[in-house]
Amino acid sequence: MIRKTIEQLLNMMKVENDPTLFKDRVIEGVAIDSRKAVNGQLFVPFKGEHTDGHKYVRQAIEQGAGAALWQKDVPNPPEGLPILIVEDTLIALQQLAKAYRNELSIKVVGITGSNGKTTTKDMITSLLSLKYKVQKTEGNYNNHIGLPLTILSLSHETEIAVLEMGMSSKGEIELLTKLAAPDVAVITNIGESHLQDLGSREAIAEAKLEIVSGLSESGCLIYYGDEPLLKESIENMETLQTKTFGFEESDDLYPLTVEALQTGNRFMINAAPGIEFVLPVLGRHNVSNAMAAMLVAHEMGIDYKEMQAGLESVELTKMRMEWVEGVRGVKLINDTYNASPTSMKAAIELTAQMPDFEKKILVLGDMLELGLDEELFHYQVGQTVDGEAINYLFTFGRLGQFIAAGAKNSLGEDRIFAFTDKQELIEKLSSILIGGELITVKASRGMKLEEVVEALASE
Repeated sequence: MIRKTIEQLLNMMKVENDPTLFKDRVIEGVAIDSRKAVNGQLFVPFKGEHTDGHKYVRQAIEQGAGAALWQKDVPNPPEGLPILIVEDTLIALQQLAKAYRNELSIKVVGITGSNGKTTTKDMITSLLSLKYKVQKTEGNYNNHIGLPLTILSLSHETEIAVLEMGMSSKGEIELLTKLAAPDVAVITNIGESHLQDLGSREAIAEAKLEIVSGLSESGCLIYYGDEPLLKESIENMETLQTKTFGFEESDDLYPLTVEALQTGNRFMINAAPGIEFVLPVLGRHNVSNAMAAMLVAHEMGIDYKEMQAGLESVELTKMRMEWVEGVRGVKLINDTYNASPTSMKAAIELTAQMPDFEKKILVLGDMLELGLDEELFHYQVGQTVDGEAINYLFTFGRLGQFIAAGAKNSLGEDRIFAFTDKQELIEKLSSILIGGELITVKASRGMKLEEVVEALASE
């Protein structure tokens, strides 16, 4: 992580006061939570809607923070303490991260996309770790605050950083990619997430392509080649080095075979015919994510044959296609971290195709941030439920009722249960379980449907 004297910090971001008295004090790491600023970290306070972190600056320093930033429009900065006054604490944090990134002799992989960013990040990390010392974005630290903090946490011994870049509006990816300066950029796909803010899939594609603006001159863009919106835009970027993955033979990397297993997938690729890869992650769409990771690893000098071990040992972030042992021998797929129409349909298809289960149940909740057509998107998701393969559908939330409506023609009303009370859903679901069922649980993060998984999980 960053380790600098206060004097060195003055050359990395714009500071408006003179902290010469503390110039030799060393800060190590950065914290935005005053309770965690205890071991010489630089505490960065923000002015929020409900509280102002500046209130805790003195406390943070007294409990062990090495120094603190202070936004100059906040009155009464404490005197006699190692305080660095800046125009804006967020901008200063970003300036510091950019300066630190420029000092590091590392390679950076930047990842964006509507779905699959975190899964692909985990896969890339697993493959690159076969040969390199790798650090990745932890948790959801993928925005204008989280990404700078991730950069500032990088060790000087790290050889490759795998950085996830999220967004909610136009211009955010451009900011993040210019901070990270990736050597390889990945766009996993273009879906419907953020339609509420951006208005169309075309606008989403344009926003995701902002990742190119920070790409190094010799860098490579790896993207989902089966998406026309990406292909059309990228074809006009004549000097850009690109590689594509997908399920069409026109892609640089595509599967020759895909076999669904109860615990994942077995597949072969055109670039290494004869070699079987086992991916312990459910869903055909995750084969696509794996191929994106494989292209990144190949760009970094790892042979496809070597990747077998890396894929077999992939460990995904929690609540993403996570197997959970349930009560009475029930198996649960916990995919509650996020949801969009694309990923929801993939989860429904996966559940329908899973072998070795006589009874299959879907528990689906609201998908958020879909804009004006949100009710239609939910109805269309319901229409994809196969009544011959799925035994019961449970929905949760106001919009979940439109999923239920869309599924009525296929399932019939007697096999559909719509709830706006989570506890009632759990009680009804528990009452129909005989034992041995497969239950897939999926919704946007804000719906907290992991509580259903927790209620049904085996002790």
